[in-house]
Amino acid sequence: MKEMRFFYVPNADKLTELPMDEAMHALRVLRLKSGDEMFLMDGCGTFYRANVTIAATKRCMYEIVETLPQERAWKGKIHIAVAPTKVMDKIEWFCEKATEVGIDEITFLNCKQSERKVLRTVRLEKIIISAVKQSRKAWKPKLNPMTAFKDFVKIPFPGRKFIAHCHEEIPQKDLFNELLPLIDSSEGEQITVIIGPEGDFSMEEVNLAMDNGFESISLGKSRLRTETAALFATSIAHLALRK
Repeated sequence: MKEMRFFYVPNADKLTELPMDEAMHALRVLRLKSGDEMFLMDGCGTFYRANVTIAATKRCMYEIVETLPQERAWKGKIHIAVAPTKVMDKIEWFCEKATEVGIDEITFLNCKQSERKVLRTVRLEKIIISAVKQSRKAWKPKLNPMTAFKDFVKIPFPGRKFIAHCHEEIPQKDLFNELLPLIDSSEGEQITVIIGPEGDFSMEEVNLAMDNGFESISLGKSRLRTETAALFATSIAHLALRK
């Protein structure tokens, strides 16, 4: 069976040429030539079957022969907001794996005890796009820049909103138990979960989030690293919303 070659092309139906980085991969790595079949994904829910029309040194032209609308694999929306780790490899790992599992939106938080206050998202975008292609996701997650914690919690997100923390003196619900009823529901739900830095949220931040409608939750009895907690929350939300 011939391998299906996927390329990320925003607005693919309005274009006739692969973006430069995708063209270079198609021509230099995969060595596509005129007449070869490939599949395009626009990141907004549609795949396209296309044929290469011109394979030049640095340009790869195509013609769409079939439009393939995709069905969402989960109902609702999953949004994880997380304080980026000091070591970028860890947050890159989270972005890749969360995309493979299934997520709609990622926001990075600047918290009181954050180890990283500045973040460039260019490389993270590339990692997400690569994961979208590898896992053949029809929708590319939205990646937001660094946002101040106090500003983020004041945004009126619809659906259920949770803050995961380790302050035992503040009553906590279990995230899995809270989302369990959604498994048998046909209705979609927007789920927003915020994950703190390695030093956790401050008490003031937890209280501020709860004052703005976030529910205090636990991710279990194990003490998890930031990137692990973020992926764990993604997986629970995805399980609850999976069709």
